[in-house]
Amino acid sequence: MIILVLNCGSSSIKYQVFDFSDGANMLAKGLLERIGLNDSIFTHKPTGKEQYRIITDIPDHTVGINMVIDALIDHEHGVIKSIDEITAVGHRVVQGGEKFQKSVLIDEDVKKAIEIYCELAPLHNPANLKGILSVEKLLPHVPQVAVFDTSFHQTMPDYAYMYAIPYEYYEKYRIRKYGYHGTSHKFVASKAAGILGRDIKELKIITCHLGNGSSMTAIKNGISIDTSMGFTPVDGLIMGTRTGDIDAGVLLYLADKEHLNLAGINNLINKKSGVLGISGISSDMRDLEQAAADGNPRAILALKMFAYRVKKYIGAYTAAMNGLDLLIFTGGIGENDFNMRKLICTGMEYIGIVFNEEVNEGARGKDLILSKPESRVTVMSITTDEEFVIASDTKSIVEKL
Repeated sequence: MIILVLNCGSSSIKYQVFDFSDGANMLAKGLLERIGLNDSIFTHKPTGKEQYRIITDIPDHTVGINMVIDALIDHEHGVIKSIDEITAVGHRVVQGGEKFQKSVLIDEDVKKAIEIYCELAPLHNPANLKGILSVEKLLPHVPQVAVFDTSFHQTMPDYAYMYAIPYEYYEKYRIRKYGYHGTSHKFVASKAAGILGRDIKELKIITCHLGNGSSMTAIKNGISIDTSMGFTPVDGLIMGTRTGDIDAGVLLYLADKEHLNLAGINNLINKKSGVLGISGISSDMRDLEQAAADGNPRAILALKMFAYRVKKYIGAYTAAMNGLDLLIFTGGIGENDFNMRKLICTGMEYIGIVFNEEVNEGARGKDLILSKPESRVTVMSITTDEEFVIASDTKSIVEKL
């Protein structure tokens, strides 16, 4: 069974191809960037072969996905003989609202729902839908599956996901916390439990997906009971360019003082804030680490603020679960930034973390235990693979057809 996984952004397409005929083997992966702009970039990397990269105009997603298919069957850098070998296509869909509590086979009703939820995720769902419609044109007889970022968090209790605004706005507009990065949180929690030989249904876990977009989830007995992102991905942790938690009164004050309209406020909280806004240097943690090492006070402040916010959520979620067994770091920062992991885990002895600085030092992109044997809480770095989760869910659904 060959599964093509697509993660479509507004001007990009990330993809991976998996072969499940003998285990689960990734055949190829790639990225299309600057779709709809001049000099689009197409990078294709077959497993065990040289990377293939071209710069050309890619006017839309349909043309882009067609290029992916052509690359997969190419006699030099292809990995399958014919498009007929593609059994199914799995799509990452960011917002599934309250309707979708698990991955589903895509039909007309599912497409309509994804379109409705474009209002809740205007930067993501329209692009996800473009990918689905493009595959329909190119591979009309191939089943497609939607895997939602929000579905893992649909187990949150109402007292965790509701906002303290008039209840009528929940009834009218379904304004509530939805949470995101669900496939990543679900994957790393299960993977870590497997590495430890523990039953996930008996564990209290906090997962920290730290990257340019960051979120944390409290997972008790295998299900999500709370998560830091909210109605939108702006809520929660400080991120690359997003504010995270902020007093709404600050936005009202700035709107008045700076004469900002709604578009201006949206730009402020999504694109000008976070560690970029604090440091004035970059949204990339690697740049801030270097600037901090050189003594830049605002870079140092940004790093401390980022770590402090994560620490606060660890404390809050430990309280919510009445304890903690396992703390997981994942995502670009979580897997690779050993300095940030150290900053976060320093001073956490009160909940039972005894951090192993020697193992942590220099550890990048590996599945590792970062706590000492005597630590009551196990701390781990776990590499995430959202595309594999999408492929696995797609396989499970398609096998039942």
